[in-house]
Amino acid sequence: MASIVGAIAFSFVVILSILIILGLPLGEFTMGGKYKVYPKNLRLILVSQLVLQLWFIVTILQLGRFIPLWFSPKATILIGKVMAVYLIINTVMNFLSKSKKEKYCMTPLSAIATVCFWIAANTFL
Repeated sequence: MASIVGAIAFSFVVILSILIILGLPLGEFTMGGKYKVYPKNLRLILVSQLVLQLWFIVTILQLGRFIPLWFSPKATILIGKVMAVYLIINTVMNFLSKSKKEKYCMTPLSAIATVCFWIAANTFL
C-alpha cells in the first residue's frame, strides 16, 4: 500500500515538473519560488530531474512488487533507502522554503513520499 501511495504522491511531482518544463507559471512551487516561469536553460536541467523522479516511481513500485526488479533485491532496498534519505533532505528544504506554495504544497507531498519509501524499503523482504 505504501508503494502505491508513494507512487501517486510522486506522480503529482512529475506532473508539476512537466508543466514547469512546458513553461507554465508554476515555478513558485519549487526552488524557493525564485522563478514564476523557469528560464529555458533551467528547464533543460528539470528534464534530467524528471528522469530521476520517474526512476523514483519505478523503484517504489518495484519495492511494492508491482513491477519486476531491475536490480537484485538487496540493491533495490539500498536504492529505496538512499531515495528515502534524499527525500528527508528534500522535505526539510521544502519546509524551509520562502515560497508559501512550496512550503504548504510540496512539503506534505515530499513527506508522504519519504514515509512511503522508508516503509517500502524496510518491508520489502
